[in-house]
Amino acid sequence: MDQLVAKQFGDQTQIPSLELGLEPPSLVGSCDSGYSCAYTNTLSWSSPSTPLPVTINPREVFERMFGDGDSLDAKSRLAQLRRQASILDFVAADAKRMSGRLGASDKQKLDEYLQAVRDIEKRIQKVEKGGTGAVKLPAYSKPSGVPDSFEDYAHMMIDLQVLAMQADMTRVATFMIGREVSGRSYPEIGVPDAHHPLSHHGGDAEKIAKLTKINTLHMEQVAYYLKRMSETKEGNGSLLDNTLVMAGASLADPNRHDHRDLPVFVAGGLIKGDRHIMVEKDTPMTNMMLSMMDALGVEVHSIGDSSGRLSTFAA
Repeated sequence: MDQLVAKQFGDQTQIPSLELGLEPPSLVGSCDSGYSCAYTNTLSWSSPSTPLPVTINPREVFERMFGDGDSLDAKSRLAQLRRQASILDFVAADAKRMSGRLGASDKQKLDEYLQAVRDIEKRIQKVEKGGTGAVKLPAYSKPSGVPDSFEDYAHMMIDLQVLAMQADMTRVATFMIGREVSGRSYPEIGVPDAHHPLSHHGGDAEKIAKLTKINTLHMEQVAYYLKRMSETKEGNGSLLDNTLVMAGASLADPNRHDHRDLPVFVAGGLIKGDRHIMVEKDTPMTNMMLSMMDALGVEVHSIGDSSGRLSTFAA
């Protein structure tokens, strides 16, 4: 869904979409039930076979947005983009000559690389036209690294996303608060145990209580995200007034790996709020995604296993 939306709006911003997370990916082997780790490492795919990696270092996020200077400086941003383009251009000509001698799989990878060259060229053109020059940004210095506190870390990554949208550098972002099959522990809230083993609690009351603490902490970060967006002015309202935010998890009951009846939270000024909607049994979540894209003005006829729109969504 995010990349279908980015496809429509990406040409209007310097960065088509941001893919952020808080945990390093697992890079080898199968991570769960015989599936590749690619399925646990990201929420976002540019094609059925191309996962988009998440960025987990706030400093790297800042530099992607604003260059390698220490402030939100347009000249620094443009200089970094030109350096990236010159490096890519250096090998682009050779890559094109090589294309005719490659097999189908390698040719696809090369095409994706050349698309990256074109994307950076578009971003340079937008900066040169002063794409975000009219937006007055708050004072924000480049992060030095990853904060020790989980909550401070999450807040920093959320602040960067809000900043990117405030400056209209991007209009699409995905954020993995917790990676699938996560081994993270949370001693700051009294949970020294790894997250994933706790999710297979087997009905143990102590494990369920600890898992509840983790879930609560994660949803508090969603609340912070909404708070920051509602506090950020845009036009006559707030950034949240012009945005849709969806939050949730991949499983309703992780102890049984049950992915049905998922609890999903949707907020933003483009839909009617203050509602709790119970949908019919076995309704695909992709029906709701189609309805969300309708609200955003993105026309898509179907996605995944969708069987129609969610009629109660826009009511």
